[in-house]
Amino acid sequence: MALPSLATSEELQAYVPGIAVPTQSAELALRVASAAIRRFTGQTLSFVEDDTVVLEGGERALVLPQRPVVVDTEHPLTVVEIPDGTGLEVPAVENRDYIRQGSELRRGQPLYDLSRTMGWPFNRPLGIWADRVRVTYSHGYQEIPDDVLGVCLDLASATLSNPRRLRSESAGATSVTYTVETFGTGSLTSDHRKILRAFRRTGMSVRLS
Repeated sequence: MALPSLATSEELQAYVPGIAVPTQSAELALRVASAAIRRFTGQTLSFVEDDTVVLEGGERALVLPQRPVVVDTEHPLTVVEIPDGTGLEVPAVENRDYIRQGSELRRGQPLYDLSRTMGWPFNRPLGIWADRVRVTYSHGYQEIPDDVLGVCLDLASATLSNPRRLRSESAGATSVTYTVETFGTGSLTSDHRKILRAFRRTGMSVRLS
């Protein structure tokens, strides 16, 4: 599934007033910028409905890979445990079999919770998920946060302003020198990375099967 760019060509044109940006060039620059942002953060960021992933269990907490998790009447969260070697698929119900805390689905503590929240009940350690867990959920932002939007527009405009990756260029008596970090088309600067760090998924956040 192709994800939309994190900003529109109209927003990019408004970001660089006084400069006419061809629509095709704007859309391509925004695609490149959006890909760089998603690669750095490990997040789709755009809103995605009914995404299905199979995660490795065996722990008390199951971390969903994409944030924010969206759960409401129109966007249900479906969780199915798949214990290896049994051929079974066991639905798990929120607030009965697990508790949801942000992007984490947590099992109960053995010392005080004696319900199925403890985890897979047959010959398994208490309080853990089954070997694999299939989750269908919606995630992302229906409106892209201003911080992410700003980085996307800034990166796309830098790409358009210096598509040949020149250190400097001259036109008559006018000379322009580009900063080192704008040489690479689609390259995030250190300031961009600082802004995006709050949206980033770390390598320890999730284990995919």
